[in-house]
Amino acid sequence: MKKQPSMNIPKSMIGQFLDWLTILVFAAVVIYLITQFSALPDRVPGHYDGKGNIDRWGSKMELWILPLVGVLLWIPMTVLERYPHLFNYLNLREDNIEAQYRNGQLMLNVLKNESVLLFSYLTFQGIRVATGGTEALGIFFMPIFLVVIIGSMIIFLIRMLKL
Repeated sequence: MKKQPSMNIPKSMIGQFLDWLTILVFAAVVIYLITQFSALPDRVPGHYDGKGNIDRWGSKMELWILPLVGVLLWIPMTVLERYPHLFNYLNLREDNIEAQYRNGQLMLNVLKNESVLLFSYLTFQGIRVATGGTEALGIFFMPIFLVVIIGSMIIFLIRMLKL
């Protein structure tokens, strides 16, 4: 297997914007969780089914799991963004290496931010459900989430093939 050349590709402006937007949303949700924690009931939503209905209740301490998972995804994905030569590419040639690396780097950035925003949203909604602000995620949550994640991957794969 031929080793792909290593390049120092700076993060794009859109990647930087998405990172800061996600950090702000994530921080706001964590602050919201901290400020609401003492007022939360002992039982909060622990899991949702495919239709967005609660199918398990758990301890309010479980609300910390999603932000923790978000951080545990954020850190390694942010580090991996710096090494696009480690990714697998479908159409990598000598004349498009830099463009492919930029595309791969941005794809990872978008998927990372979408994932952390998802966990932020689920934490926020968990707090809202627990405090009576809403009853569930709703039937449109899962289809919208899947369209966003899969749609992003398809867009970047098409770009990869066109480069």
